[in-house]
Amino acid sequence: MNRGVRLLLWGLAGLVGVVVVGGYGLLAGWHIEDVPPAEISSLLRPHDLVFKPDGEEPFPTVLLFHGCGGLRDHNAAWGQFLAKLGWASLAVDSYTGRGLAWQTVCSGRALLGPERAGDVLVTLDDARRMPWVDPRRMVLMGWSHGSYAIMDLLAMDPPQSRPTNLSEVPAQPLGGVIGSVLFYPYCSFGARSPGHWSLPSPALFLLSEQDSITPIEDCIETIDTLAARGLPVTKHVYPGVDHGFDAFDTRGDYESMYDEGTTQQARQRVAGFLASLAR
Repeated sequence: MNRGVRLLLWGLAGLVGVVVVGGYGLLAGWHIEDVPPAEISSLLRPHDLVFKPDGEEPFPTVLLFHGCGGLRDHNAAWGQFLAKLGWASLAVDSYTGRGLAWQTVCSGRALLGPERAGDVLVTLDDARRMPWVDPRRMVLMGWSHGSYAIMDLLAMDPPQSRPTNLSEVPAQPLGGVIGSVLFYPYCSFGARSPGHWSLPSPALFLLSEQDSITPIEDCIETIDTLAARGLPVTKHVYPGVDHGFDAFDTRGDYESMYDEGTTQQARQRVAGFLASLAR
């Protein structure tokens, strides 16, 4: 990965600097306009990617939330893989409708976790009304920044607390969520994830031992804290690989750290996790 991109990505892992220059206001929502869920939906839904298996609707469905690099080829590849397992999926593009560049988010200057958590919440509410989605069997899957947003939402306990971009919370905000899959998330300063999660559904964490973007030690501490509080969380650390081990890309605007063998192992682990939820 070239030095400029690595510095941008380190911006996400360095939110202390954002706080020092006034980013705490962003984190708390002071500088973010809160809007009705329908307004967020109108930004997101035109840009969804949908993958469906063969068979009769409705399907158990995975909602996919990309990393700070944006919606990429590997997210679509996961959607295709999930379809082979009998799961539909909906990949959410958090950037195009907002006109955001990935560099802005990766540097921590826009769309922090407490705000993007609103994208997760609104997508859940929208998905329940899609005829091909089984609203009783939905799974959240995120990569890096997407996992950060999911984890912040789970720690908010809506409607008592809500994402910073929403003026109101949909009814049954987390209804139908039966599990989460979280790839190499951001768990460090500013993340709410070490708090008590409001949803006691199983969560699978897939971490990179040599993660050069988000400190793995913080995530392990978070996972251990959640487990100690009785939440059904499990982790697997893949040895010798870096952040984004499954993120092949053909666009070429940043160098990936893709590892084919680890990606295949992760797919089998995810398949087993989803099978356990379907029992």
